[in-house]
Amino acid sequence: MSVLSPSLLPAVREAAAQQHYPQGALYMVATPIGNLADIGLRALHVLALADAIACEDTRHTAGLLKAYGLHDKPLLALHEHNEASAATAVLARLREGQRVAYVSDAGTPGVSDPGARLVAAVAEAGLRSVPVPGASSLTALLSVTGHAGWDGRFTFLGFLSPKASERQREVAAIGASPLATLVLEAPHRIEALARELATLGERPVTVGRELTKQFEEVARMPAHELPGWLAQAAHRTRGEFALLVHPAAPAAAQEMDAQALRTLDLLLAELPVKTAVKLCAEITGAPRNTLYTAALARKDDRA
Repeated sequence: MSVLSPSLLPAVREAAAQQHYPQGALYMVATPIGNLADIGLRALHVLALADAIACEDTRHTAGLLKAYGLHDKPLLALHEHNEASAATAVLARLREGQRVAYVSDAGTPGVSDPGARLVAAVAEAGLRSVPVPGASSLTALLSVTGHAGWDGRFTFLGFLSPKASERQREVAAIGASPLATLVLEAPHRIEALARELATLGERPVTVGRELTKQFEEVARMPAHELPGWLAQAAHRTRGEFALLVHPAAPAAAQEMDAQALRTLDLLLAELPVKTAVKLCAEITGAPRNTLYTAALARKDDRA
């Protein structure tokens, strides 16, 4: 059954037609990460416009195209095991002036998915790649964590190493970082990752399981509770995972360097909090999160 009525295709074309779609270009098209309704109108337009579609799995993509009422598109298999060689066939089509779309099985190609080597080959050939954005587990999870750092900064590490010793070092680095850190994990490795993350103790972790799908689950807990949470129900180790390790709690203001606090006080006397904190961090090198906490405390004391 198609999720896109044929009567909607003209509306899709009209909505997407304002964009220029050059020939001889590669289109990196994001596809839904679970819910078929999350496809973008421009993605549909590009898939319909493309002369060929390169994809991570031809069977999966054939089903996806059928769901949207798109048929008879040549499909080229391009995955992690043949990406370098398959890129040659894509380049040949681009040099002929064809539009080629590339899709991975879900989400944005080239981001923890095949596609990056293809884009590099296209760039090296002096040809163009065009991004067509869409659903993302990264931004989906971040939008419901409520705490990705005072200034919204975060580190994305993708999938951590499958090797235990390397993964332990990576988790230790996450624990030492003051920033929020977002990682992805597959179901067959989630329990091992949970055990490693548990060493971060009280550090908050938000887990997104099966995001956008029927049995989507989002839960927040201290890191040490993560293995127990997974063990509470068998289904919790199934599906695809995105996890956000929240920023470390700001250090207490009294632990800051006395000179940094004096600088902060002088700036607060003349400037708004946000500006004072920014300048103080640049002048003293003190962590911005810690300075912000100290600034709010000082404002409250003076109120």
